[in-house]
Amino acid sequence: MKYPITISNSDLISQGKDKAGINWGQAILGSLIMMIVSGVVGVIPFALGSLLLAGPLGLGYAIWALKIVREDDFKLDHLFDGFKNFGNALATYLLNVLLILLWSLLLIVPGIIKALAYSQALYVLADEPEIGPMDALKKSEAMMNGNKVKYFLLYVIIIIRIIRIGAISRSNFAKLFCFGFAFAIFIYIVVNLYCRTFILS
Repeated sequence: MKYPITISNSDLISQGKDKAGINWGQAILGSLIMMIVSGVVGVIPFALGSLLLAGPLGLGYAIWALKIVREDDFKLDHLFDGFKNFGNALATYLLNVLLILLWSLLLIVPGIIKALAYSQALYVLADEPEIGPMDALKKSEAMMNGNKVKYFLLYVIIIIRIIRIGAISRSNFAKLFCFGFAFAIFIYIVVNLYCRTFILS
């Protein structure tokens, strides 16, 4: 079954900007905190940090972003709520990585397709904490059926805009600030896409 999103990418980006603009301070601060924490985790030897902590951190960010988009009560410490469901977040992330890796062994394109298909798994887990890892991936795959091209194009558009921001910004602080804002906008676009798929907002 397909759940195609009929709204245009330009409208999704516009709505993402509007959502980020309402809580721009929290949006930028939360995104920068997550970027910094992820960077620190990434320097842990043998990729152990990424393997063990990327899932819970990603889940926490998904919980936090959904709360802001839905205008629920949110605080910065919600960024780390993913650790409250550590086992499920870890298993979902590792299974996601494993399946994408296996599909990539065939050809790079199937790997990319599966990465797009499984991209909403942590948002599913944020809404349904008790769901199993495989069920979260399957539900994400169902949600992205008919939406993978739209999601991929959104990635391309945001990456181009981030590159332009980096080229225009003169100081490192300005670049960091702009990157945080651009990342926050992208997350809200993704969450908006997710919410529209099963009308969860």
